Formats: sequence, C-alpha cells, structure tokens
Amino acid sequence: MNDLGMRQPKLSKEALLPRMADYVLKHGMAGASLRPLAKAAGTSDRMLIYHFGNKERLISELLKFIADAYSQALDQALSGARPKSRRELLDRIISHTGGAEMEPFLALWWDIVAGSARDVTGYKQAAQRVMSRLHEWLVGQMPEGDPDPKGGAQYLLTLIEGAQMLSTVGHATLGQGGIAAARL
Repeated sequence: MNDLGMRQPKLSKEALLPRMADYVLKHGMAGASLRPLAKAAGTSDRMLIYHFGNKERLISELLKFIADAYSQALDQALSGARPKSRRELLDRIISHTGGAEMEPFLALWWDIVAGSARDVTGYKQAAQRVMSRLHEWLVGQMPEGDPDPKGGAQYLLTLIEGAQMLSTVGHATLGQGGIAAARL
C-alpha cells in the first residue's frame, strides 16, 4: 500500500528489468544481490524470486536484457548506410563504443568477464551468450558482398574486444595501433 492506502500495481518482469538494468549499469555486478536489485526495482526480494524463479535466472534474464539494450544502442549508432568495408564497420564501432554513453556497458562487460574467469555461477554462460549475440549482430552488419561474413565478424569481434580491453586498462594507444596495423 502507498501513503494514500491504495494498493500499488504489481510489477511485471518487463517493468522490473529496466529498473534493475539501470542499477547494475551504475553499480556493476558486485551490487547485483537480491535486496539492492529489489530496492532499485521498487519491489521486494521475494517478488523478484516470484517473477524470476531464482537469483541465477534473474541475473541471466537481466544480462540478456542489458545485452539487448547494448545491441540496440549500437544499431542506433550505426543506422544509415551499410558500411562499404570491414574497416569502415570497425571504425564506426570503435568510435561509438569509445563514447561516454557506452562506458557503463563496457564496465559491466568487464565485470562479467572477470566473473567468468573466476567461475562465478552463471557468468560464463552469460558471457558466452553476449559474445554469440554480438557475433550474430556483427555478421548482420558486414558489408554487402563480404566474402566471409562469419569469419570477418569473428576477426572484427577479436579486434574490438582487444582494443576495448586495452583502452580500459589505460593502453588505448596500443589498441589503436593494433587496429591501424590490421589488414582490412
């Protein structure tokens, strides 16, 4: 009940996920325990379990939701004419992912990667899903007539991830130099 004695409407998964995603993008995975997520979503930890079944499923669906939001942000940034070359596609992605609006996504991504490396339950599966989705997305972005869209997307994904990691640890020039030296 709220202050006026009226019942609050039940929140659906669809209403809870964006609120929890905002919280995780601001605070990282370290804060992704039930109580803080419930508070951020405006509900109780019991209601989160009711909607998602268990914490592992909640985290899995939350990370999928965030991966979808990341893909949508990239789609919006790259909308327009299809790139004419792999280099143009790579440059567009690197330019966009280096912007301030993408920093929360990248910080969260490195949380997931670190959790995956430490065998934290659910993180490796989440990381694999994110990478598979990004690879599929990249295949769909490849220039028309590309002789090997899947292989090209694998190559670009490797360059992108490496450049982002180097930038994150303060070596953006190494990443930029590697991209400049890439044979595209």
